[in-house]
Amino acid sequence: MKLTDYSQLFVSQKFEAAELFGFETRNKYQIFDDRKNPIAYAAEQRKGIFGFILRQYFGHWYKFDVHFFNESRELIFIAHHPFRWFFTRIELIDTQGIKIGAIQKRFSLLTKRFDVENAVGKVILEVASPIWKFWSFIFKHQGQDVASVKKKWSGILSEAFSDKDNFIVEFNHASMSDAERWLVLASAIFIDLLYFETKN
Repeated sequence: MKLTDYSQLFVSQKFEAAELFGFETRNKYQIFDDRKNPIAYAAEQRKGIFGFILRQYFGHWYKFDVHFFNESRELIFIAHHPFRWFFTRIELIDTQGIKIGAIQKRFSLLTKRFDVENAVGKVILEVASPIWKFWSFIFKHQGQDVASVKKKWSGILSEAFSDKDNFIVEFNHASMSDAERWLVLASAIFIDLLYFETKN
């Protein structure tokens, strides 16, 4: 499945009723094209009572995986989150175990900041959320805006009582490779888990 066919994607988190009562559940997402046709899915994989307990008390500090599936529900990528107290990261791996790249949180006092790395650890995109637009994340390559992830307002009830989040992913530069686009898409999940999953 190629993302080079798309200039804009929508990521919608699935609502879980248990969140209304303060419980953190496994995060699941549906990914749509600009015509709102479903093209992919993503789901957090740690299941069972042990995973439930870790999720309630440790948020997303613990080790877990997010699986990406195509429209036919076939596994296409794995986003691995190793355990870290600080400077968390997600590593994107294909089904053959080949590393595609990673998203790495960086130190910043006034902005939300992280880098996107390629398969060998070289920084290929720098990402920051301006103070005055803290729901917008701009991806830059050599100072040029090439992509963005923006959180959409989900409605007052969703925002107040659940962790259901929606994002617009935009690819602003036609030269971006398929791997780079998948890393930007994975960044939308990373952003949600890191910055927007603590309401309850």
